[in-house]
Amino acid sequence: MKIAIVHDWFDKPGGAERVVKNLIEIFPNADIFSIVDFFSKEDRNKYLYGKSVNTTFIQNLPFAKNRFRGYFPLFPYAIESLNLRGYDIVISSSHAFAKGVITHPGQKHICYCYTPMRYLWDMQKDYLQDHSIRGIKKIYLSYLFHKMRIWDRSNSVSIDSFIAISRFISERISKYYGINSKIIHPPVDTQRFQCHTEKDDYYFTASRLVPYKKIRLIAETFAKNGKKLIIAGDGPDSDEIRKRIGANTIMLGSVSDKQMVDLMQRAKAFIFASFEDFGIVPVESMACGTPVIAYGKGGALDTVEDGVSGVLFEEQSIKSLQNAIDRFESMSFDSKKVSESAKRFSEEIFKEKIKSAILEKTEAN
Repeated sequence: MKIAIVHDWFDKPGGAERVVKNLIEIFPNADIFSIVDFFSKEDRNKYLYGKSVNTTFIQNLPFAKNRFRGYFPLFPYAIESLNLRGYDIVISSSHAFAKGVITHPGQKHICYCYTPMRYLWDMQKDYLQDHSIRGIKKIYLSYLFHKMRIWDRSNSVSIDSFIAISRFISERISKYYGINSKIIHPPVDTQRFQCHTEKDDYYFTASRLVPYKKIRLIAETFAKNGKKLIIAGDGPDSDEIRKRIGANTIMLGSVSDKQMVDLMQRAKAFIFASFEDFGIVPVESMACGTPVIAYGKGGALDTVEDGVSGVLFEEQSIKSLQNAIDRFESMSFDSKKVSESAKRFSEEIFKEKIKSAILEKTEAN
């Protein structure tokens, strides 16, 4: 069988690109397609095993390398322009437009969906507000989003099978597309992380420092309770967070992979306060034997078992997070059991499940 893997875009590596890496390991002869490909040689070798990527006309437009997202209105047309006629199976790896590729009778299209586009659906108003978009530009984008919602829903009916990354995303696919989906959690390289049973007296969080990650909330909570907190990561919200920390908090900025693992292994708990579709970092922390104190919405409900591998809190507020910390400190956790719970999300299990789902769907038809 000839297989095509279609990804939204290759810009910077992250969790979605790790999925593509695993898909290539399952189907090493697959061809890769994307709207644009601006991976470095190092990232191409690491995530794509040196494979070339078939791109769209967006790749060659002026300033595309640094500002390809500015061509957003052209993305539906670009993804539809890809010629996939010669393939038996098309696997789209999609959080945005990849699922909109045109397939033909006799081809099977399986979409591994990270989320229906948030800025088109439930978070359009938040997007416009967060980016201070007003006036004519707001009217134009609102109209554009309306047209794209129609496009997004209409192309979903031609997909033979949806696979969601979490229960939360499965619910979103059902709500916005009216389609049921299978759930296969994304792969986490749990083998990178060894269980560490001896813990130091500090809490740890790591993230890109942007508002929705809620690192400000974590900083403010620990400024009040006086407990030791270490924050790893950098980003545009860095200065605002520094204004909120107390003397008990250390901000390290960006750290190496080795430092990150060491900090996770020795922390008494990892704090995770954002609303995520899945959330890979908490699973990595659990693999280290470090329990997670997490906001109990979205993907965290699939990964963190309350009372077993961590503690969930109900609201993104100082009071709710502090209550979870107090509860955590009244409990005891078995590091080995915490680490064991992370193995459910290993790359090996992902590969088994995704291969079975794709081949099962193909053979059934």
